[in-house]
Amino acid sequence: MDGTRKQQVSLRGASAKEITRDVLLEKVNRERELRNHAKRAAAAALLIQRVWRRFKVTKMVALQLQQEWEKLVNNYTAARTAIWISNNLLRPFLFFITRFSTWLQIAQSKKIHSMKICFTILLESMNSSDSKQNFCFLAIGTPEERRIWIYQARRLTSLGFSILSEFSECISGAQNLNIVTSLAMRLLVIFTDPKGWKGIVDDNRQDADLAAKDLIQFIGSNKSGSYVSIARYISALDNYSCQTKSIIPADELFFITASAITLAVHPFYLMNIDVIGPDMLDDNHAAKQYIVYLLTIPSLLQHLPSVLQPALRHKSILFPCFKTLLILKEKVLMEMSELVQSDNLVAFREIPPVGWALTNIICLATGNGNGSVNARSLNQGLDYALYVHVVITLAESLLAHLDNIGWMRKKRKTVQTDAGTSTDPVGTVMYDGEATYESLIMSYMDQFRPVTQPSHLTNLLASINRDGTNKVETPQSNCLPCLKKLDLFDVALFYSNLLRVFSTLSPIRGSLPVLNMLSFTPGFILQLWEVLEVSLFSGDKHISVYHTSGNAKHKTFEKMQKQISKDGGNRWVNVLQKFTGKSQAASDVTDPVGSYSEPSRENEDSLELWDVEPMRHGPQGIPKDVFSVLHLFCATYSHLLSVLDDIEFYEKQVPFRLEQQRRIASMLNTLVYNGLSHGSGSHNKPLMDCAIRCLHLMYERDCRHSFCPPDLWLAPARKSRPPIAVAARTHEVLSANLRFDDSSAALSAGSVIIITPHVFPFEERVEMFRELIKMDKASRKMAGEISEPGSRAIEIVVCRGHIVEDGFRQLNSLGSRLKSSIHVSFVSECGLPEAGLDYGGLSKEFLTDLSKAAFAPEYGLFSQTSTSDRLLIPTASARYLDNGLQMIEFLGRIVGKALYEGILLDYSFSHVFVQKLLGRYSFLDELSTLDPEIYRNLLYVKNYEGDVKELCLDFTVTEESFGKRHVIELKSGGKDISVTNENKLQYIHAMADYKLNIQILPFSNAFYRGLTDLISPSWLKLFNASEFNQLLSGGNYDIDIDDLKNNTRYTGGYNERSKTIKIFWEVVKGFKPDERCMLLKFVTSCSRAPLLGFKYLQPAFTIHKVACDVPLWTTFGGQDVDRLPSASTCYNTLKLPTYKRPGTLRTKLLYAITSNAGFELS
Repeated sequence: MDGTRKQQVSLRGASAKEITRDVLLEKVNRERELRNHAKRAAAAALLIQRVWRRFKVTKMVALQLQQEWEKLVNNYTAARTAIWISNNLLRPFLFFITRFSTWLQIAQSKKIHSMKICFTILLESMNSSDSKQNFCFLAIGTPEERRIWIYQARRLTSLGFSILSEFSECISGAQNLNIVTSLAMRLLVIFTDPKGWKGIVDDNRQDADLAAKDLIQFIGSNKSGSYVSIARYISALDNYSCQTKSIIPADELFFITASAITLAVHPFYLMNIDVIGPDMLDDNHAAKQYIVYLLTIPSLLQHLPSVLQPALRHKSILFPCFKTLLILKEKVLMEMSELVQSDNLVAFREIPPVGWALTNIICLATGNGNGSVNARSLNQGLDYALYVHVVITLAESLLAHLDNIGWMRKKRKTVQTDAGTSTDPVGTVMYDGEATYESLIMSYMDQFRPVTQPSHLTNLLASINRDGTNKVETPQSNCLPCLKKLDLFDVALFYSNLLRVFSTLSPIRGSLPVLNMLSFTPGFILQLWEVLEVSLFSGDKHISVYHTSGNAKHKTFEKMQKQISKDGGNRWVNVLQKFTGKSQAASDVTDPVGSYSEPSRENEDSLELWDVEPMRHGPQGIPKDVFSVLHLFCATYSHLLSVLDDIEFYEKQVPFRLEQQRRIASMLNTLVYNGLSHGSGSHNKPLMDCAIRCLHLMYERDCRHSFCPPDLWLAPARKSRPPIAVAARTHEVLSANLRFDDSSAALSAGSVIIITPHVFPFEERVEMFRELIKMDKASRKMAGEISEPGSRAIEIVVCRGHIVEDGFRQLNSLGSRLKSSIHVSFVSECGLPEAGLDYGGLSKEFLTDLSKAAFAPEYGLFSQTSTSDRLLIPTASARYLDNGLQMIEFLGRIVGKALYEGILLDYSFSHVFVQKLLGRYSFLDELSTLDPEIYRNLLYVKNYEGDVKELCLDFTVTEESFGKRHVIELKSGGKDISVTNENKLQYIHAMADYKLNIQILPFSNAFYRGLTDLISPSWLKLFNASEFNQLLSGGNYDIDIDDLKNNTRYTGGYNERSKTIKIFWEVVKGFKPDERCMLLKFVTSCSRAPLLGFKYLQPAFTIHKVACDVPLWTTFGGQDVDRLPSASTCYNTLKLPTYKRPGTLRTKLLYAITSNAGFELS
């Protein structure tokens, strides 16, 4: 109703403002809550008042008791009996001294004075032989006296550790507190050692021992706070500065430290280490407190005097700690993680407590203290199995923590990058933080030095051999059945985890020391491979049998899962859809370039042989112990491969025979391919990274000096390679993702194309390369860079006598714009413009002639290697030439232009130089391809049996350019460092590194800059060094005449049955290989055939008829056509007159192709 509502009248007499039932209930509930709140507030106020009144009364009573206590102590002249000490001295003292005993109150001089008096009286009492005066005799008195003694002794113990904790916080400024701390520590040591109680006879010895044992058990529990206080004190010892030495004598500080260590290890002497089990361990167990609080102190042993360290290394201490940690693993690790929030130590911010526990246990178990390495490596009597499993447990926990920290840092770094443009001067702060972090990490990594010693590994391996031959097993706790003996899988997991820790903390150099040790420990890598052979090649009758206790439990590894899918084409199309976001319909590829040929039936058996079945699913399904063996093998062998020379690898065949090398290569190839194809999680990344590195090293060595059949590298992808067009598009998308640091694409299915391109046959990769260029041209056309044929072309005029200089002057500044077409006008040596129009042929001729002139050794930019193939390498003196590096950069663009246009050039680069262009590092074994003489000399030094000092070598290398000698140091101060037997390997690899990487780096960088202006670096990485040269210069130095004949087009009246054409092919077949190459160069401006055959030559090779009228009578007279053949390189056309005789055709054709002229022949 729109009108005013009529007032309602209640027939019950209620008011018109009566509320509804629901509103009434809500109002009642609200009022009830208010009343309850008021009650709770009143109760809280009463509680606060009671607490405050109790505090005031207690404080008043405590102060009153303290005053009365001081008067009593100062005025008491009678003999102080044990009963008097308990009732009159300790009872009030413990009341007022432990009330509100925060540091601010303890630091008061009156409190310190009271404690000093009390502790002095107690020590005097315990030095008495009178049973009535010695306070300790109450521990063997009546039951009531024993109970009181235990209670008061515990209170004194807690007070003593509290004083130690407070002393640690003021260690640099404590004056009188150090005396009280020393007295308290002396008191606690006497309490826990009944042998120091004077007057105790043999009859009472057992009761005294029981009392001391009860007190020691209290110290070992968390109620006393002993280990927390001791940990704080030891951690603060670094603050003991020179200024502190004038306040606290060194011997007094040493006594406090020794007492703290003694009290820390006392509880261990009450344990029966042989019967420790889960039922005997609880949260109060001393070993657990010791592990959580003491073993997590950063660099524990560096805080302690060396004379105290053997007490912590003793097996009676380590053995219970190891067992406790393994039995209470979850609880111990949880409490360690909680220390990060409860402790403000700077070291805990970067390295968690579990990381410091790991290094402390290693140092304690190996006798390593202040940076020294014990020659014995591992302590005598140490249980190796327990030690190895403890390190494995802690390392895995540390790795989990570092992974989380890594993700957090990466996320934080991303946020900072996105935040972006702040101009605040934060650089200095960040630098200081990074410097502090680096110094902390270096200090932490130094704690791992013992495990990098060969003796450490040999001791563990010797323990395996002892366990394998010992028939009598030592009794172990039923709760740890896996620790009955050590096997190779345990040692492999031990070092595998440590390698992961090193690589995470210091990716560049962290793992080098341990890899050096693992690689050069005799026989170790052979043992690893024997285990893998048994696991992976168990069906092969030629393998050796390795007896190990772990074989039985790895039989399941030989029965791997069946292959998930064989439909490679659809799977790869799905990969492309995943990265591009396109639908199935949008991704259908009908381009014939996408097809590939299946392997023939006769090659199928060979391919199957090298496709290792257990590796067909990548890292998934590999047992943890075999996984660790495989990871350690890949890491170790990849390091060893970088230092093996060719003589060792091919002739001496160490450490493996070539047959074994092929097995290793096939295993790695199958593992990496399937790991990438099926996708591997982040937990498999360490294995995949090492396997990829090892695979690349073996593949590059095989490319340089083959030891594997070609089918081996193609075997894993024989049935699942994607079509060429799909692979090219996937490659381009993945490369773009990697450029934008998209880590999700790093080890995905599509990354097979980037990481292992060798699983594709070379011909398919060439087609993929052409497809990528085709896609780039299409994108440029869509962007408007190319509108019509011939538009936006670059017009240049070049004199043949100055082709390099003219090209550099007109083209060098173009950069990536050089992708556009070039129209060249030549000026002859006579200064006259040459006849003809450039439809592509002259630009090809320009590129080939420019390259021939610039790469000639006499030009001064490049020289030839001293090997038999005379490959090109930049000249060291090129840097001293005018525009030397700029000219090399320009030549990189010229080579890029040739590759972009599919133009073949007549030269090849050194393997080492191409390695730099592909972004790869070169090792010692590759020096033989650059300078065989230096390589032989270095091997001579390496194998020199006498004293290398006799050779008078130092860490320098001498270069000569333009008559001047330049001495370059291979390391800082190298001219003053002689090469000895100890450092000769350093010298060899420093020399190789200089020759292969450092010396060539400025030239390769310049060439790379020019090359990548036109060719994407990811495209280049489809090929190895020899394949790059083949891509650049074509196939063999000869022509397949049948292939050329089958792909030749005839115009002007010629056909394949024409008499002149038949004579032509007969004559060409009779040419020498170099003459055939000259013919091809005469027609196409390039002397080499297309890589994939003449089918791909565009335009097609053409022979055009040139009609020549010759009188009939001259023919009978023996005369033939006198005109020379000519060529139109822009159309790849040979203009051939109608010769009648083979001799004439041969003579005229040879004259034409050797004249090195252009259109003038027409």
